[in-house]
Amino acid sequence: MIRVEIVDTSPIFIVGLTHVLSNAGMKVLDVRSSLTDRVPWRADALLVDPAVLPAQDSLGYISRLAAYTSVIVLRTHPSFGDVAFIKAGASLVLSKMAPEDVIVNGIHEVTTGAPARNDGPDEPDDAAAAGPSALSEREKQVLRRISQGLTHGQIATRLGISRHTVDTYVKRIRAKLGAGNKAELTRAALLGQVTEFG
Repeated sequence: MIRVEIVDTSPIFIVGLTHVLSNAGMKVLDVRSSLTDRVPWRADALLVDPAVLPAQDSLGYISRLAAYTSVIVLRTHPSFGDVAFIKAGASLVLSKMAPEDVIVNGIHEVTTGAPARNDGPDEPDDAAAAGPSALSEREKQVLRRISQGLTHGQIATRLGISRHTVDTYVKRIRAKLGAGNKAELTRAALLGQVTEFG
């Protein structure tokens, strides 16, 4: 179960978002309208309204929070400055006006490395059973960079995602390829077990 915390200036938005996330099977650990010094170490993701961030150090604050959990910034209006949040360590920037499924899938992808599943009868339960061809585009990008010798931190910077998200992708890739370490992942990439990765 994905555990989230929400910090937002709008009590009505918090109530609605809590309802949506609870219905999606997520556990909302805490909701509040302002930041505290408490570290969100139990949460898989922290959903933050930029309006609660300290004006003098909003990016530094995002960076410090991202060291403990995945940070998802929830914007009222899109902004060209959103890329700065990603560079500071946020895993994702979403619009508060986005449809429910976009927000739910964004949280799933950030915390698990994959969008929310629709557990219908056609889907395999075991990721390893899917084999190498089942790597997502993002997993292929991560694998390519591993084969180039990049560290998880370097991969996170180049792809504009958090290190925690890179770690999640690597775990999923290892499971899918049956690889135990980076050398085996690199060998899989170099031997062409995964083709055409961007």
